[in-house]
Amino acid sequence: MSHYDVLIVGAGHAGAQAGIALRQNKFEGTVAMIGDEPELPYERPPLSKEYFSGEKAFERIQIRPAAFWEERKIEMLLGKRVVTVDPVAKTVTTNGGETIGYGSLIWATGGSPRELPCGGHHLTGIHTVRTRADADLMLSELDGVERVVVIGGGYIGLEAAAVLSKFGKHVTVLEALDRVLARVAGEPLSRFYEAEHRAHGVEVRLGVQVECIEGEDKVTGVRLANGEVVPADMVIVGIGIIPAVQPLIDAGATGGNGVTVDGQCRTSLPHIYAVGDCAHHSNRFADGAAIRLESVQNANDQATVAVKTILGLEAEYEAVPWFWSNQYDLKLQTVGLSIGYDDLVVRGDPATRSFSVIYLKGGRVIALDCVNMAKDYVQGRKLVVEGLSFDPAKLADASVPLKELAA
Repeated sequence: MSHYDVLIVGAGHAGAQAGIALRQNKFEGTVAMIGDEPELPYERPPLSKEYFSGEKAFERIQIRPAAFWEERKIEMLLGKRVVTVDPVAKTVTTNGGETIGYGSLIWATGGSPRELPCGGHHLTGIHTVRTRADADLMLSELDGVERVVVIGGGYIGLEAAAVLSKFGKHVTVLEALDRVLARVAGEPLSRFYEAEHRAHGVEVRLGVQVECIEGEDKVTGVRLANGEVVPADMVIVGIGIIPAVQPLIDAGATGGNGVTVDGQCRTSLPHIYAVGDCAHHSNRFADGAAIRLESVQNANDQATVAVKTILGLEAEYEAVPWFWSNQYDLKLQTVGLSIGYDDLVVRGDPATRSFSVIYLKGGRVIALDCVNMAKDYVQGRKLVVEGLSFDPAKLADASVPLKELAA
């Protein structure tokens, strides 16, 4: 049986950062990373953006080249999936029946795309965007595709819709709620992106329920609850992820919506840490509520905290969340969490395609969504981190830099 001083399960952003941080902090023990894909760690966000559009080759989205991992003696165990964890024996078992021992275990598995809970969801031509293989399969089918239906008006769905419209496809976005991005943004941002997509020829359908997917072997359409069938040669499903934590839960770890971790990213099981999309943690930018964050920032910062804790260094996860989305020529940058906001301010004119939405709670700035407004994003970070309060009228005055208000 092979044994490693630190075993990292998951080869995405969080797993890669854990390996990087171990060596950056002069850890000299044995390290291995288990990944269920055949590829070395790569960036996930470009799968629905630059990689999907062909702007970046796969080599350009690799987190580090092969030589990096070899030089730092981080063993890559690729194409393997952990199916059981024994916290007493300190071992894991893979889907191939291999048993691997560990001193400390970092669980960085992310999640799997949520499938449609309806008939026809396994037909050919239905896709999710989570792995390189997902994106490559979609691209390989595009030549024979004219009509694409995107189910889910979140970031993944809208980013895919933007690329597909550039490819000249007829794209329809189906969203169950009354606006896109409803779970993550205020109405001004939602309406702006709806208008942008419609201006680029995308049909945006709101408040619609999917009854089933039609077709025999291959998808031919999406039947709505009202009986209407939306024709489709391809369907992209972007309705969230299910955290990949079942082996930890089966082993006795506390969890539900992910696996529960403390401020040092420790699970309830000894010597086992969880980081990234699958880690359910108390977040001060959500007023201390327990949440999961699906972002590169969270993956990287939690991985670093877990590594430092393993090495006996003081560390606590309290980083301000940030996110980004590229759609058409629009760069959206978000800092903070708008969860529970009770007021918002639009700073600048959306008609100019350069503006910010500032979210407040009890008068404090808790988040900003900045569209083609990098200065607001950079300068607004301090307002969020320090929870500063301002007169909304002053925040709305785009002629006054946010750094002046912060001062």
